[in-house]
Amino acid sequence: MDLFSLKGKNIAITGASSGFGHHFAGVLSGAGANVILGARRADKIADRVSEINQSGGQALGIPLDVTIPDSCADFLHQAEEAFGPVDVLINNAGVEAGAKTYAMIDEDDWDFVLDTNLKSVWRLSKMYTESVVKNKQSEGNIINVSSITAYRTIKGQFPYAVSKAALVKATEIMALEGARYGIRVNSLAPGYILTDVSRILLESERSDTFVKGIPMRRYGEFEDLDGPLLLLASDGSRYMTGSTVVVDGGHIVSEL
Repeated sequence: MDLFSLKGKNIAITGASSGFGHHFAGVLSGAGANVILGARRADKIADRVSEINQSGGQALGIPLDVTIPDSCADFLHQAEEAFGPVDVLINNAGVEAGAKTYAMIDEDDWDFVLDTNLKSVWRLSKMYTESVVKNKQSEGNIINVSSITAYRTIKGQFPYAVSKAALVKATEIMALEGARYGIRVNSLAPGYILTDVSRILLESERSDTFVKGIPMRRYGEFEDLDGPLLLLASDGSRYMTGSTVVVDGGHIVSEL
């Protein structure tokens, strides 16, 4: 199990105030990592940092707006000042525009989603790569959080699905180009996971219809992502780059 240990690793997570990022922080800390949580809601990340530190972990919360370059630079700088060079960057921050088709969204919707879900990944990854080079780190690791919507064509998820599909391709190109710096780049694509936001839909009267499209006949839970996350963050994936790990109960291979 030492292969999946994160002891002494410094891991920065965006969008860590709730949902996946909130959960990831606890999982990574439990595996021995020092975790740096970034999000716009400073009070939320402060609460999570307190929980982790009280349980014996090492965590730091930093206010972060991934759409603002100075905020991104400050996030990575403070992380490095606190714990040393960042070993793993997890680009998790993401937003949706609501249940809208391409004909319903306006330019503000498009810009809001693409700037947060895609442009910020490029911005933070570029800054992180520059830090790896500056610090003469022998290796680096970037994990992008994509989605099953990158593969499944579903109405009413534009431009969210577009941003997540683009993130899969961005992961592949970044892996190709980042190898010269010793940086691995992979992505994690969750399927339908029960969260505070998705629960309203997934536990509604439409639930039976959604579940039929999942071969394992259940929705995912946060804990279903723990193994894949630890794989990508640790040396267990040391020969993996450019890969997207889909965790969806078989949904993308379903006929429904």
